[in-house]
Amino acid sequence: MEDRVAIFIDGSNLYHALRANFRRYDLNFAEFSSKLCGSRRLFRTYYYNVLQDPGQRAEGYREQQEFLNALRETPYLEIRLGGTKLAQGIPVEKGIDVMLATDLLHFAWNDLYDVAVLVSGDSDFAYALQAAKNMGRHVEVAYFESNVSKDLLDVADYRHLLNQNFFKGLWTHKHPPRRKRTGGAVARGRPHLRG
Repeated sequence: MEDRVAIFIDGSNLYHALRANFRRYDLNFAEFSSKLCGSRRLFRTYYYNVLQDPGQRAEGYREQQEFLNALRETPYLEIRLGGTKLAQGIPVEKGIDVMLATDLLHFAWNDLYDVAVLVSGDSDFAYALQAAKNMGRHVEVAYFESNVSKDLLDVADYRHLLNQNFFKGLWTHKHPPRRKRTGGAVARGRPHLRG
């Protein structure tokens, strides 16, 4: 019997790593999930991020909605959105890590997957991955070399290094999309992923 794979994507972490490493965000999530699964069977991909506030950045909210609508077309992908709270006047994402860790453990407990693939470099998830391992699940981490915690890698049964070679053929455009110029500043390509 082939292993069932559940993929858990920390959207904010992925956005910042793609931005820092490739200066592009046009990732084909269906192909990305397929590559992480390999010959194994995908149970489902879960994407976690904050919902942009239309009152703070109307353009960012509009772009995020376009992105989320495209994501909703991706087979076997679920979107989990949290919110933000102001901390000293700055919007801070709240509850995203807890949502991801809760789903990872709940699905392991209910025997819905054999292998969890976490797409993040955040050390906050190390204990949740260890708990899934303790339930008999295998855990893998998909990470960028410049953005990963040693604690997370130490827990992983297998590691997927997300580098230039890994992403070949996984972009929705042949070349990075051109950035729009607004008010003399370069607009960010996909602020919808930001945390």
